[in-house]
Amino acid sequence: MTRPAIVWFRRDLRLADHPALHAAAALGRPVIPLLIDETGGAEAESDGGAARWWRHHAVAALAAALERRGLTLLLRRGAAAAVLDEVIATTGADCVLWNRRYTPAGVATDRAVKAALAARGIEARSFKANLLFEPWEIATQSGGPFRVFTPFWRACRAAPLPERPLPEPADLRPCPDQPAGERLDSWGWLPTAPDWAGGLRAAWSPGEEGARDRLAAFLDRGLAGYAEGRDLPGRAVTSRLSPHLAWGEISPRALFHAVRDAMPAGADADKFLAELGWREFCAHLLFSQPDLATQPLRGAFAAFPWRDDPAELAAWQRGRTGYPLVDAGMRELWETGWMHNRVRMVTASFLVKDLLLPWTAGAAWFADTLVDADPASNPASWQWVAGCGADAAPFFRIFNPALQGEKFDPAGAYVRRWCPELAGLPDRWLHRPWAAPAAVLRQAGLRLGQTYPAPIVEHDAARRRALAAMEKCHGEAAGGGI
Repeated sequence: MTRPAIVWFRRDLRLADHPALHAAAALGRPVIPLLIDETGGAEAESDGGAARWWRHHAVAALAAALERRGLTLLLRRGAAAAVLDEVIATTGADCVLWNRRYTPAGVATDRAVKAALAARGIEARSFKANLLFEPWEIATQSGGPFRVFTPFWRACRAAPLPERPLPEPADLRPCPDQPAGERLDSWGWLPTAPDWAGGLRAAWSPGEEGARDRLAAFLDRGLAGYAEGRDLPGRAVTSRLSPHLAWGEISPRALFHAVRDAMPAGADADKFLAELGWREFCAHLLFSQPDLATQPLRGAFAAFPWRDDPAELAAWQRGRTGYPLVDAGMRELWETGWMHNRVRMVTASFLVKDLLLPWTAGAAWFADTLVDADPASNPASWQWVAGCGADAAPFFRIFNPALQGEKFDPAGAYVRRWCPELAGLPDRWLHRPWAAPAAVLRQAGLRLGQTYPAPIVEHDAARRRALAAMEKCHGEAAGGGI
């Protein structure tokens, strides 16, 4: 009897460019596709509500794709080592294959599992699949990890090109004696009381097929003009591929080569590839800095005098700050589980600098509400905005939300979409309704403090407070801003 091989799926919910699945098919053995709900363990970072919603549908899509190939996705819940032991004992499998992950908990679990399997004579092999380059493949001249993005990405571009993506395996043999698994619906990943996911359902199509469709649309309508248009939230220019990448429904090297093939050179392709590079940089950073999600990389910020104001935090979370671009972004996030990248920077700056609330609170909210919540990119990007991370913007780079709105949403398409109570304001006053004449507010049907909130802080005063807090923490003068 030919013993089966187990392919352990994690954040790689696809069939194409799946090296572990490809290797299993090449063995010519029956294949047991296994997915373990490690909630509370190595995958605890994916426990946000929006992420659970996406993961449910992505797993369902993977199960359906495997079913069309004659295989059944085996679903089990528990500690990874215990689940694998039980499946091996039940099926006689003597080979476990998976694609590597790079979070601290994931790395620790995978190393322990691999060592335990090897000690029992069970073959355990892992593969590069979810990054363009392994963290140990890109290093500084001294052999350490990069802490600044530009030289990191320069080193990546100087390295040999990432491998071409693998096709779907041509031949996958099902395991005739595969045990029964659990029901996905029993895992409780979907909201029920209340069901708040209507906006997510309207906005997204999770799964590998949805990722392919999203990529095709981007190559057709978004890539040309991306370098300039990506900063304009009122235009549909960005790829919106981030959640598909976060859950491994498409691989980064598939995106890398698809963009290079569609546009071999030019600012648009270079800018998109650099965004892939930032994702890569964050993953490498987390691999070398396991406490990235909780501790500032710049040690001086450990003493920063963050405030504790639950009411202001709640106003920010629900888009009730009185600053239209900030509120539009937070409402888009609440309804769709996603936010435009430019607006992410503005909303993050407002939280940590205008409100002086800790970046960890913002990162936690994004982790709970983003469908593309990524355990590396999310904290690394928050630390960048807060000024305490790798390659961070200096703390005194404080976004003025009104000026940002006037520059990047000048016609107000984005703000009017997500803050419809402001729709009647002329463009001149749309991003600063508190400054509009009373007659203009009346004509627009707007009552500040009633139909739309008055600003919860005054930006110039908040900016001065933030700079003073930084001087107190760092003992140095600061100035500037945009």
